[in-house]
Formats: sequence, structure tokens, C-alpha cells
Amino acid sequence: MAQILKIGIVGYPTYGGSGVVATELGKALADKGHEIHFITYSQPVRLGAMKKNIRYHEVNVSDYPLFLYPPYELVLASKMVDVVKYEKLDLLHVHYAIPHASAAITAKQVLADEGINIPVITTLHGTDITLLGKDASFEPVISFAINKSDAVTAVSQSLRLDTYKLFGINREIEVIPNFINTEKFEFPDRETIRKEYAPNGEKILVHISNFRPVKRILDVIEIFARIREEVDSKLILVGDGPDRSKAEALCREKGMCEEVIFLGNVKNPTEALAVADLFLLPSESESFGLAALEAMACGVPVISTNTGGLPEVNRHGVTGMMSNVGDVEDMAKNGKYLLSDEARLTKFGFKARERALEFGIEKILPLYENLYNSVLQTV
Repeated sequence: MAQILKIGIVGYPTYGGSGVVATELGKALADKGHEIHFITYSQPVRLGAMKKNIRYHEVNVSDYPLFLYPPYELVLASKMVDVVKYEKLDLLHVHYAIPHASAAITAKQVLADEGINIPVITTLHGTDITLLGKDASFEPVISFAINKSDAVTAVSQSLRLDTYKLFGINREIEVIPNFINTEKFEFPDRETIRKEYAPNGEKILVHISNFRPVKRILDVIEIFARIREEVDSKLILVGDGPDRSKAEALCREKGMCEEVIFLGNVKNPTEALAVADLFLLPSESESFGLAALEAMACGVPVISTNTGGLPEVNRHGVTGMMSNVGDVEDMAKNGKYLLSDEARLTKFGFKARERALEFGIEKILPLYENLYNSVLQTV
């Protein structure tokens, strides 16, 4: 029988890719019998119903008059110390370098002074490397946290190489890709929902993101504007963020308010993918492209850029099409190419689903379990 572990998982509890992966990983580990302890500032949005072997520990940050900004990293480190000691955890698996890995290394050092050796596994997800890596003030702390971790993983080969390029890393980084639970991407009432958004049989394009500048939401609008000139279609935008107001203004400027539907943040964004014909992801940077993978799991071809880890997921001319960052003309042309031929669209959708199955959680979960056991044998 495999060893049952007590695992602390630290990550963002939000809709972003790293938070989704951390939460889904914890749930899958719990299904295998492991005891999972989520440590974060609010309950993860993907956590769902209670399970007997899942615990949640909230990190509460008080307002201290002495500090200009709340000292979240220090409070998080203290919370990890507390949970490790009193729940007798076997290891900590932290997602994102700052502040989670750096806080975990602080907790590890505090616990070592008390005779407790807690292994720390750090998973790098993307902007903790590609965005913070451009700010020299973060480099020493991120490099230290990565080098002092007992094991480090990255979600794509592209991210692994970026980490070595941007930071002073002197240790091995293992690539363990993001994953999906393919069973959660089957929607029997798909056609009923489609009719609500496209009552006249229009094609449906979908984009899901946090609407940050790196996602290039205005490019999504521009691509759709060009596609709808030839293809009767609707655009569903899922998510929210700093560029939403700009996107809304551009839709008004182009007179497309009736054709563009802003859903905002929804509890289960994958439901929008169930009704999609095409998924748009014109990002400036993607370390992996989890949203693209989720679309593919629904049998939806992807129009994306060819940046970062996207070529490791989306196969040009097979599961979708890729273009250079900012080339909205080419992305629109590719979109029209797929949407204009039903047989072609169906073929691409089938290949997309087939490709997504290669990232099923049942294939990725053992890689993490093997890593945990390997680390525990060496500490």
C-alpha cells in the first residue's frame, strides 16, 4: 500500500491558474487518501464541498500601525510553522515563488531550530518568474527560495528555461505539466445552454482570463470584430480585472455590445467552454496556458499566440492555430478558417480533446506522488 501523507498546500485561493492547479491537486491527493491542509488567506474558490481528509487553515493578517503594508509573508510563515507542528505534516508543497516559497523557507528555518525538518517543494507557475524576474529587486529572494527548496518543479519546459535565464539557480528543476480532470469537462445539456447565448445558431467564441494587460484583452475584441465580419458569431468573456473597462469601451466604440457578453467572474468558468466553438488566447506571455487546455478538454480548438509554454499544449494545425503576439489579423484569419467549415472545426475539436487527455490528472498525479516520496527518502 502506498504511503499516506499529510501535505500542506500553499497557494493563491483565486481563479488564476496557479490557484486552480494547487486546489485541484490537493483534491486529487485527498481522493487518494492523503490528508491535505490548505494554508491561505481565504478558502480556495475551486475547493467545493467538504471532504473528511481536507482541512483549511486561514491566514489572518491584522492591521499593524507600524507597517505601511500588511506583513502577509511573515504571518503566512508563522501559520505554516503552526500547522506543521500541530498537524504533524510530512511536507509543504508551495505554489508560486513569492511570497509562498520564500515564506516556506522561513518556516522551514524556524522549525529546524525546534528540531523539526519539514521538506519544502516549490512549484513555479509563470508570472512569479516571467514578471517578477524582470524586477532586479526580487532576484536575490526568489533565487534563495528556489535554491533552498528540497525540490522544485515548473509547469512547462519554457518556464524551466526562463527560470534558469532570469535567476541564479544552481539546482535541478523538474518539469511536471499542469493537468485537468477530464471527467469535469463533459456537459450533457450543452445545446440547451448554447441557445441561451446564440439563439439563432451563431458561432460562439470564448475568452477566459484575469483581464490583466499580459492577456491582451483588447486583441480579443479586435480578433472578434474581424471574424464577425464574415461569420455570424457571439463572444463570451469570462473573468474580470484591470483591462475590463477598456474592453467594454472598445466594444461600444465598435458597436458590438449586443454581440459581446461580459460574464465577469463565475464559480465554474468551464461551463462557458462547454458552449464554445472556438477559444481565443492572444496572450503576450503564458507559462503553460491552463485555460487553453481546459478549452481543449471540452473539444474546443484554440486560437493562441506562440509564446511561452503554449506550443507545448496547443499544436498548430492540429488542435488549433498559433500566431505571433499582436498579430490580430492572422489570428482572425485562422479563426475564420476554422469556423467557416463545420467538418474542419469538428476535426480540430476532436484532436483538441484527444490532446487534452494526455494531460489527465490520472497521468500527472503519480509524478507528484513519486516526487514527494523521493524527497522524503532523502531528507
